[in-house]
Amino acid sequence: MDILKFITAGSVDDGKSTLIGRLLYDSEAILADQLEALHASNRKNDDGTIDLAILTDGLKAEREQGITIDVAYKYFNTDKRKFIIADAPGHIQYTRNMVTGASNAGLAIILIDARKGVIEQTIRHSFLVSLLGIPQVVVCVNKMDMLNYDEEAYNKIVGDYEALAKKVELSSVKFIPVSALKGDNIVYKSFNMPWYAGESLLTYLENVDIKVDVKASHARLPVQWVIRPQTDELHDYRGYAGRVASGTFRVNDQVTVLPSGFTSTISKIEQLDREPVEAITGMSVTIHLADDIDISRGDLLVSSAAQPQVAQLIEVDLCWMDTRPLDVTHTYLVQHNSKVTKCRISEVLYKVNINTLEKQYDEEFKLNDIGRIVIKTADPLAFDPYQLNKANGGAIIIDSRTNVTVGALMLRSAVD
Repeated sequence: MDILKFITAGSVDDGKSTLIGRLLYDSEAILADQLEALHASNRKNDDGTIDLAILTDGLKAEREQGITIDVAYKYFNTDKRKFIIADAPGHIQYTRNMVTGASNAGLAIILIDARKGVIEQTIRHSFLVSLLGIPQVVVCVNKMDMLNYDEEAYNKIVGDYEALAKKVELSSVKFIPVSALKGDNIVYKSFNMPWYAGESLLTYLENVDIKVDVKASHARLPVQWVIRPQTDELHDYRGYAGRVASGTFRVNDQVTVLPSGFTSTISKIEQLDREPVEAITGMSVTIHLADDIDISRGDLLVSSAAQPQVAQLIEVDLCWMDTRPLDVTHTYLVQHNSKVTKCRISEVLYKVNINTLEKQYDEEFKLNDIGRIVIKTADPLAFDPYQLNKANGGAIIIDSRTNVTVGALMLRSAVD
């Protein structure tokens, strides 16, 4: 059974936590003790029904303020699929939390309050979803019950969002009119909106096609460990262990080691006590090569037929996550897969006002700021553009003074 990880994003009071609670409650995915606590809670909706948002409010501050601050993860499954839900905060001051929660998501649910339509926060969330390369987007137009399930109002929001999706370059967008409070079109189809011919949210989530990148042309394996037991029994053993980040490797494939550029052929693939003939995305394996090549942790094995870019001067999109502003005079560390090297900020190109999408120049990067910069690394990085291959296009910046991750990078292209 495959796993779909998705993130929910919306403004304050759009009903994200209620939607997730409804999804869990109506699909009977709540544990007995949680259900008991839910019924015992004094927190009720205005109509006296149970406030299902309690199910995702993990922090005391969240319960007190009625908002989401930290990314809350929930797990459930149906007969067709397992799900991991990342409930991300919608406030601009928690943008870094949303970026963290969305980084590995295969789908994003963007909530829009039917009474308000597309607003500033919708633009921000959609821009972030596009920036992070989330392949599928579901726009849930929530609180339809408060507009008496008006089709015309729903269609206007759909039209407005389609214009926004085109602007931020979102290609796969699905629209569903819902009421998380009443349960309309969440798990079951609603009888209150006969004009809507599509499926419920859960049915869509169960059946949406989330492609796993197994293309041979994207074969990438960051070397985590070089295994050389150097015992009498395994005197000549030399294997390169790691997790296939993307694509497929097969025995007899010609591979190139980057950044050195040496080439060889895969002679054997090991996975525990098995010897599979191929290794696909997500498999942790040990690869043996026909030739003895100098390889170390941090190197990248790739298909010789389709190699990534190798550069030290790289244009990147940056989400700054530290309370201390970006210091262009400081030497940071950059971690790209298993490789860690020093880097400097060569140039700050611009910041993006994520509420209006306007570019801002000559501005300092502060907490939650997003924009484009150029970095110069001490060692070459072998990378793919993030929008083409997320698995080999993402990196983080670490402050060498504190060892704290201070920024997320989406690598774009080498700079001549």
